[in-house]
Amino acid sequence: MKQKTILITILSILFGMLYAFKKGVFVAPKDEYAVLKLPEIVDYNFHIKPILSDNCYTCHGPDANKRKAGLRLDLEETAFSELPESLGEFPIVSKAPHNSKAYLAIVSDDPDVLMPPPNSNLALNTYEKRLIKKWIEQGAKFEKHWAYIPPKKNKPPRTEKTDWAENEIDAFVLQVLEANNLSPSARASEETLIRRISLDLTGLPPSPTQVQQLLADDSKENISKIIDAFLGSSAYGERMTQSWLDVARYADSHGYQDDSYRTMWPWRDWVIHAFNSNLPYDQFLTWQLAGDLLPNATKEQVLATGFNRNHPITQEGGVIQEEYRTNYVLDRTNTLGKGILGITLECAQCHDHKYDAISQRNYFEFFAFFNQVNEKGLQLDAVQAKNQKFFADPPYIEISKEESDDVLSFINMKKTPEIKVMVMNDSAPKTTYILNRGEYDQPTDSVQPATPEAIFPFSEKLPKNRLGLAQWLTDTKNPLTARVHVNRIWAMLFGKGLVETSEDFGVQGSLPTHPKLLDWLAVDFMEHGWDTKYLLKKIMLSATYQQKSELRPDLKKVDPDNKLLARAERFRMSGEMIRDYILATSGLLNPEIGGPSVKPYQPAGLWEETNAGGNRGVLTKYIPDEGDDLYRRSLYTLWKRTLPPPNMTIFDAPTRDFSEVRRQKTNTPLQALVLQNDVQILEAARVMAQRMIMEKPNNTDLVTDVFKRILIRAPKKKELLILDSYYQDALKLYKNNTEDAQKLIAVGDYEQLDTDVAKTAALMLTAQAIYNLDETITKE
Repeated sequence: MKQKTILITILSILFGMLYAFKKGVFVAPKDEYAVLKLPEIVDYNFHIKPILSDNCYTCHGPDANKRKAGLRLDLEETAFSELPESLGEFPIVSKAPHNSKAYLAIVSDDPDVLMPPPNSNLALNTYEKRLIKKWIEQGAKFEKHWAYIPPKKNKPPRTEKTDWAENEIDAFVLQVLEANNLSPSARASEETLIRRISLDLTGLPPSPTQVQQLLADDSKENISKIIDAFLGSSAYGERMTQSWLDVARYADSHGYQDDSYRTMWPWRDWVIHAFNSNLPYDQFLTWQLAGDLLPNATKEQVLATGFNRNHPITQEGGVIQEEYRTNYVLDRTNTLGKGILGITLECAQCHDHKYDAISQRNYFEFFAFFNQVNEKGLQLDAVQAKNQKFFADPPYIEISKEESDDVLSFINMKKTPEIKVMVMNDSAPKTTYILNRGEYDQPTDSVQPATPEAIFPFSEKLPKNRLGLAQWLTDTKNPLTARVHVNRIWAMLFGKGLVETSEDFGVQGSLPTHPKLLDWLAVDFMEHGWDTKYLLKKIMLSATYQQKSELRPDLKKVDPDNKLLARAERFRMSGEMIRDYILATSGLLNPEIGGPSVKPYQPAGLWEETNAGGNRGVLTKYIPDEGDDLYRRSLYTLWKRTLPPPNMTIFDAPTRDFSEVRRQKTNTPLQALVLQNDVQILEAARVMAQRMIMEKPNNTDLVTDVFKRILIRAPKKKELLILDSYYQDALKLYKNNTEDAQKLIAVGDYEQLDTDVAKTAALMLTAQAIYNLDETITKE
């Protein structure tokens, strides 16, 4: 009966609204889009193109198979051309919206005329319609895609607030905030900034000694000194290398089914050295792409080209040589596109790119740069090699222990007398063909090495090889290279780039939230010699970077995703950083730089479950290392492509089968399970507890000291009450159950220290609880 009454009430309301509507007395909700202020100049790239892309390109875009009425709106010449089905009429007429059939269809009240059609479930709001009208009135100017226009260093804008900005970056950010009636956040505390800067530049938390020293200096230049201190740390190179390994698809195994071992870690040692030496980014790229082609190339420059040999290589019998050799060249081409140029080159492998101005011919002209290496799809002696651990597919270089003591002193050879490392060597001139549908066995027209005119023409003065390609990439007129690198650095510091799709600056990628700032940073970076340390310091000295991360109520409503940068960002650290953070704060971290990859703790049996290649090679059974190698930085953890380190993949690390610029961000129960049960974390909590008790047996502030060591700051009163109560309850429990306490602290291979068992167990659990806090694993 009650349900029937509710139904009658609802129907009465609906019939009442219908009657009022028919009588003309029903007042529709206010159209909020009708009152939004239009920009003074309507920009095609940032105002019009996104509207057309989202609402019109499905039927009137680049896909000829889906195009309707013969109308294409993504190209200027067709948008202004006479309609094939309506002679004498035009989609767009410059400065005449009411003569423009496309605009008239957009604003029509007739459902048979309205575009997009009602059944498409797409619709333009009033603001978007007004934008298009004003754009046409201003001449309907089409522009080249924004990312293909060389960046300009615009003068930082003037803002109403004059006492906040620390440098030019802030002026651009503040202009956007003021346009949205928002104010920036207050500056974060010194402790927060020290931790933030340390994590960003070294991937590690600051030590208690570092914090004390840095807090003791209250001068205005203190932050600058803090940044310099961490930039000068050898851990800086390791931090930067960690991100580059994803781009370079680095792994310690070949991939594919057999997934046998490869020796590429000397190239990783070079990357660490290059970052710590602050090798300018243009040289950093040139050496990796074409170090072997430089005049009088050094062995270090040749070693750098290992970047191009990090791709998967099959070791399986029965493969077609040319098919897999072609796959390797495709991989190098796609890595260049995604990792360095920020464009989806791979979309043009089988046909012309549907959205970006990249043809299939363009793709194979890029392909031609990497197609001159004397390599095979399968190197048979790799399968037959008894000691796969030190095998390398040709071409390769040999590095001796003597060289590592001299000209290649950055390579940590340990006890290895000699190593072979795969590199590039253009020793097999080949004619490159456009492959029909991208198939290796369907060559069509031949092509020469070249680059897309739409991005930046390839100069006739440049050599048509990888060195010429590197020079093209690092030309200051190239619109992409500096922008993409600057954006990736911004994403490293802020959690996401000014262009959120760091891997895609194309038409389907995200638009920059602060385009003028991105361009200013890109030009400024090039003007300062492609100096990455300079770029990092510039950003970190800005008031934008130094803000608090608190989500204010006004920001939660207007800008919950923090696209306008009115606060600092909060985001979970990578799996590698979380593990390193825990090792560092516990005192377990082995600071050794470089060398062969190591095998820390891993659940037993995983490799055996995924091994499909029989019992050949050294990667069929996982045997953890011993001693200090268990506590190396995660950068050095052995990376098997078919089964990467599980405690890192759970935190979204990629497989490294291909280049990855932007990791996924997930939040799953497995991540909590790792933090609660991983042997490495439990052992770290145990070792920290034992050491702190050993240092001060009668210390009554153990909980406070553990908290400060892990989180850098002192606990708040309420936090301390909760944690101290937890510690006291655990202590009471284990005093009466020493056998359980002994079982708990027995975790891990690190030596046991002679401390009170119950006290150790209680403090270990307290440390583990703090390691599990969101604040611990979050960079903010």
